[in-house]
Amino acid sequence: MSFRRDYLSKPIFSWARGVLPTMSDTEREALEAGDVWWDADLFTGNPDWSKLLAFAPAKLTDEENAFLHGPVDELCAMLDEWKINWEWRDLPPEVWAFIKAKKFFGMIIPKEFGGLGFSPYAHSEVVRKISSRSLTAAVTVMVPNSLGPGELLMRFGTREQQDKWLPRLAAGQDIPCFGLTSPEAGSDAASMIDTGIICKGNFEGREVLGLRLNWHKRYITLGPVATLLGLAFKAYDPDHLVGSEDELGITVALIPTHLPGVSIGHRHLPAMQVFQNGPNWGKDVFIPLDYIIGGQERLGQGWKMLMTALAAGRGISLPSLSAAGAAYAARTTGAYARIREQFGISISKFEGIEEPLARIAGTAYLLDAARRLTCAALNEGHHPAVISGIMKLHATERMRIAIDDAMDIHGGKAVIDGPQNYLGGLYRSVPVGITVEGANILTRNLIVFGQGAIRAHPYLLQEMNALSEPDRDKGLTAFDTAFWKHVGHSFATMFRACGRSWSFGLFAPAPDAGDATEFYRQLSRYSSAFALCADMALLTLGGALKRKEMLSARFGDILSELYLLSAALKRWQDEGRQKEDLPALEWCMASGFKTIENRFAEILANLPNRPVAWLLKFLIQPFGARVTGPSDRIVHLCAQLVLSPSAARDRLTPDLAFVEDDGGIARLEKAFRLVAAAEDAAKQLRAARLHDWQEAVKKGVITQDDGEKLAAAHEAVTKVIEVDDFAPEALSPIYKKSADVHQFFQELGEQRAAS
Repeated sequence: MSFRRDYLSKPIFSWARGVLPTMSDTEREALEAGDVWWDADLFTGNPDWSKLLAFAPAKLTDEENAFLHGPVDELCAMLDEWKINWEWRDLPPEVWAFIKAKKFFGMIIPKEFGGLGFSPYAHSEVVRKISSRSLTAAVTVMVPNSLGPGELLMRFGTREQQDKWLPRLAAGQDIPCFGLTSPEAGSDAASMIDTGIICKGNFEGREVLGLRLNWHKRYITLGPVATLLGLAFKAYDPDHLVGSEDELGITVALIPTHLPGVSIGHRHLPAMQVFQNGPNWGKDVFIPLDYIIGGQERLGQGWKMLMTALAAGRGISLPSLSAAGAAYAARTTGAYARIREQFGISISKFEGIEEPLARIAGTAYLLDAARRLTCAALNEGHHPAVISGIMKLHATERMRIAIDDAMDIHGGKAVIDGPQNYLGGLYRSVPVGITVEGANILTRNLIVFGQGAIRAHPYLLQEMNALSEPDRDKGLTAFDTAFWKHVGHSFATMFRACGRSWSFGLFAPAPDAGDATEFYRQLSRYSSAFALCADMALLTLGGALKRKEMLSARFGDILSELYLLSAALKRWQDEGRQKEDLPALEWCMASGFKTIENRFAEILANLPNRPVAWLLKFLIQPFGARVTGPSDRIVHLCAQLVLSPSAARDRLTPDLAFVEDDGGIARLEKAFRLVAAAEDAAKQLRAARLHDWQEAVKKGVITQDDGEKLAAAHEAVTKVIEVDDFAPEALSPIYKKSADVHQFFQELGEQRAAS
């Protein structure tokens, strides 16, 4: 018998069991899905930086690299996003055929089943590159390789199911989709009303035990063209044909869309994007039990299966698209700002332009750093659920900011639509990424910290499991061990956080990382402060913290910044500490530190237990939030990264699909190069107060060659600045009644006057 257990831990255990909020099955399964990785280190308050820096960066194999610069480049050359969106309203048949033939739908399927067997990083790189050319094509490729029948079959399918379906999916014989979202449920998948009743029925001429399904799904990407539907529904066994339970829980099954009772609806038009998306229904659709993914033994395990698959998928597709969007915005907006003149000078010289331009460049650096680090973890077999949530949330949100900034700098060039507008489609697509795979509001307010606090905390999950243990004596013993370790951890964290905060991180641990060493110290400081505040919030609020969504969101923001900034430091290290890239890293750090300190201040101002809030303020933020963000010097230097042709610009925006045609991007890149090449001649012209290059040549101010460079640059810039216009009858069918538009309106006016 232990004195500590029976006289100290026991009353705490009894009290905690009484106040512990009940956890639904879906919540528990979501918590058990995936695993933890670097997020667990951050939650300790004392991250081991050597562990992060020693982690192998993600790399492509020779085969993957050949695919990226072979079939992917070929596909990108076939794509014309203006025609796809505004003329064809779909990918053309030859593109669909190419995607199937080159096994884009089977990138993640192992080679033994006819797939390409690519790594998560290769999957990410392919999606990223295609995204910089066509969102429609990128979404079409990403969905079969993310959450869907292929991923679920690989993880949970029976061998017979894998042998039957995976080769067909890899070869493009079947087009997959996954039906999860119901009109009544939305993000709350546990509330779906789609049902599967276990019963006997006829299937392919024989009587078998199976499920009679009824469902209504919407927002299903690839749904209108899918031949194989992965379906989530709630299974019931009212006649107890497989067991004693009536309600078996969420289940996932494979539904060939040709089965009787399956109805494929018309297409949705998501934010004017034309990737295939639409609703579907099932009315008394009968399938045998062996159509359940994983077979009968997986009845009721669908939610856990989905959450496990999503733990990886959310960290790849949308973050890759978002990183591509930010890099694309950085490259195009930097080029446009350089070549566009107002008041006789390049708009890139204005500080008002430099600020958003630096934000775009810094965001591009940060998102690609986080994408690479997350893919490296996935390559090693981790399935970090919390980090995947962070990536989906912050990648799409920051892409939104970067694209908004790009639109502001481009002005009318990006507002007027047409084949030469290389930003409008991307701008319209942003809400799609924000909404799908879990709405960002939900992810920020409930998931990142709510799930992270339990999964990544060193002891909290152990304590919760002990409290919910049916065997009270066994639970008390486990709780006693975990609780007192937690207490010791909390005291150590408190002293660590206080010392690092009062010394401004001077003695916080950091590797020898050259110019970045101080950044590691600050992250160590913030990590310990975060761990302490999280513990105190959990102690004083308990289960009520789940309902304090604004507090939870602020804690989630801090955890997210810690991860994203860790990724930026890792990128800086892996790329050889490139001195030219330091302004981007400095911008990321200053912006992230500002967010962290502001969130701490907001938490301390709103924590319900005021004495604890005052104590925490004294310990971790005695002088208030002091970081004000990037200095003007850093903003200027960061903006310069995308304003001139350089290796730094190429590292910031690598492997984007710039097809050499006469489209908007090709024109922009050409003008950018020509303006940069003619810069010295332009300076000489301005110094001589001349505007005509031919006159300058006559006066000997510049050479004939320099003059021709200026002329070529001017012509190229004029083409870039041009925007599209359309004949009235090309935009509206009402004008086709009259070849003379003016006559049409005159006749219309006469008709109105007469009436």
